Amino acid sequence: MSADSAQPKRIDVHNHVIPERVLDLLRRDPVYRVNVEPDHISGGNHIRFYLDPTFVDPAAKLDDLEKREMRAAVISAAPKPLYYYELPAEPAERLCRETNLGMAEFCEFAPERYRWMAHVPMQEPELAARVLEDAADAGSIGVLVGTSIVDRRPHLPEFEPFWDAAERLGQPVLLHPAYVDPHGVYREYFFESVIGNLLETTLTLESLLCAGVLDRHPDLTVIAVHAGGYFPYQLGRLRHCRTNRPELANSPADPAEYIGQIKFDTITHDPEALRFLIERAGAENVLVGSDLPFDVAPPEPMKDLLDVADEETVRIIAEENPAKLFRF
Repeated sequence: MSADSAQPKRIDVHNHVIPERVLDLLRRDPVYRVNVEPDHISGGNHIRFYLDPTFVDPAAKLDDLEKREMRAAVISAAPKPLYYYELPAEPAERLCRETNLGMAEFCEFAPERYRWMAHVPMQEPELAARVLEDAADAGSIGVLVGTSIVDRRPHLPEFEPFWDAAERLGQPVLLHPAYVDPHGVYREYFFESVIGNLLETTLTLESLLCAGVLDRHPDLTVIAVHAGGYFPYQLGRLRHCRTNRPELANSPADPAEYIGQIKFDTITHDPEALRFLIERAGAENVLVGSDLPFDVAPPEPMKDLLDVADEETVRIIAEENPAKLFRF
């Protein structure tokens, strides 16, 4: 083992990429409706955004991690720009396979410091399971899934083939906001991100609980980004409503019991909220996340954690938990 690989690693588990081979695909195939400019991407499924070098360049990403007091990352596809759940199976599968190959190549730059999460065409659950199987064979250590698949949510029965595969293959599922309803006020004040993304995570996470997905797949791990949306802070409302609403008669008596099977990243943008999350979920169920290189990422994710936690808690959250879950 090299000296570098033996060093403790502060690991970012929520960090996005758009591999160069994916940019090439987006440039040449009009089905994706994207315009790739020298330093911006526009069209497709996302507002125009800056194509930061760390989306594409593994060396630049390592430099950026170091500046932010982290040493390693679990990379995943840039979610909204690369979901394409609305496409037919063939172009969706092509995009996912190119993304997975690109992420595997990205990680080859520094295999002791990078891991990658698979991208799968969730609109076709059986196909998603096959793509995930191939990705696991190629080295993926998890899978990114959107909170909604256009007009469906992944708690529905048709998605069981995917959940079966994720559990069987030991692939933790990073649950990331997908599309939100285009309410006018969302667009007016950027509330799609400020409020909508957190609501998306909460809706899907609680739907997975109420539909029994986590009960049917007890060995499955779900990581809820953006500190779990509103779930850790308002789960008592779901617990209470089960006692007086027939719609929730078959839902879990206490959603808090699923903390452990559900884990959370640290992105709260607020020290008191992060302090509460660690207390509520337990340090063993929290992992450092950044959402880099998008502009909504906290600029100093490690400092945010260091400001509210003692040295041992920081070690558990930033090093021990991600190293164990993602096989560093």
